[in-house]
Amino acid sequence: MIKKFVIVPTALIIFSASMVLSEGAKWISVKNAKKLKSIKAKNITWKKDNAKMVRISEELNQKIKEATHNQPDNPVSPKKETRIKVSEPFYMDAYETTIGQFRKFLQSSNYKPMKPIKWDEVYMYSPTDKHPMIYVSWHDASAYAKWAGKRLPTNKEWEFATRGGLIDKEFPWGNNKNLAREYANYEGTGGKDNWDNSTAPVGSLKPNNYGLFDMSGNVSEWCHNQSNKNHSTYVLRGGSWCNFTDPLRVAYQLYPDPHHRSYIVGFRCVIRLESP
Repeated sequence: MIKKFVIVPTALIIFSASMVLSEGAKWISVKNAKKLKSIKAKNITWKKDNAKMVRISEELNQKIKEATHNQPDNPVSPKKETRIKVSEPFYMDAYETTIGQFRKFLQSSNYKPMKPIKWDEVYMYSPTDKHPMIYVSWHDASAYAKWAGKRLPTNKEWEFATRGGLIDKEFPWGNNKNLAREYANYEGTGGKDNWDNSTAPVGSLKPNNYGLFDMSGNVSEWCHNQSNKNHSTYVLRGGSWCNFTDPLRVAYQLYPDPHHRSYIVGFRCVIRLESP
């Protein structure tokens, strides 16, 4: 389904990353993973790409319901429980990677996408540097993460972080579907979600309990993992701006080809404390 381009009024772009997280938060600038071992800061700024990152360390064991799928894009109700284990704390980008960050990566690295990025299409749905990068393949996202000294989150890390400490809940904020407009940019508008035909500037809505924004809606996010069903595909999580509420569920996932690009696909990065 192709959406019509709607210009996003400047007045709506007021929830920039720096505005949302700067209030009441102390951000420690970190240059490399080695320094992370000596600090226990909740909030850091990763120097390479100036990304705000949040430490994920609370409750490293969560019992959750594992989703089963009768088709890659057709999740069915959870049928069994499994235990998600995250052995070590890690830091995750508080926001989806923005266009501004991705352009900086392209300008300061030798990376050449397999297919040229069509920036007119990107700006149709993500019109400013504060919006999430879209039309990005798994290979593009992985190259950015490597350049930044980070990596894409594993499927388990993504789900653990998205739940924000909540157990057995459908959405990152709980089970109440009526609260979706407060936390997620998805099909239609209402509440804090005012973006019907485009992505929202990152951090425009409420974060989950770990301080992570847009874990549901806005753009679907690449994970590091190959699919368990088919090793030629990779995991994509989180729903998007043109989905309805069902894909906003934490358990929802898709398995596209790693070369796949779309106006609903973006990413964010993580770094583990044990990394060199």
